[in-house]
Amino acid sequence: MKIGFRIPSLSKRIAARTSVKRYVRQSMEIKAPRGYGWITNPKKYAYNKIYNKTTKGCMMFLFMLVGVFFLLLSLIIFVF
Repeated sequence: MKIGFRIPSLSKRIAARTSVKRYVRQSMEIKAPRGYGWITNPKKYAYNKIYNKTTKGCMMFLFMLVGVFFLLLSLIIFVF
């Protein structure tokens, strides 16, 4: 199990949105409602629950840094 920052992958992001399995499920409307993952695949549900609690996306960290940068920049402009 990974602990720490997740590294974003553009290829995995695109592959998840363009898979044949997703297309078939969407077209046939064979979907469980959100939050029903524990019924459809309990092992995957448990793994993802722990994984999402022990890791953080690096994009959140980047957005925080950008926010702090602009806050400091606005304070510098305001002072001068």
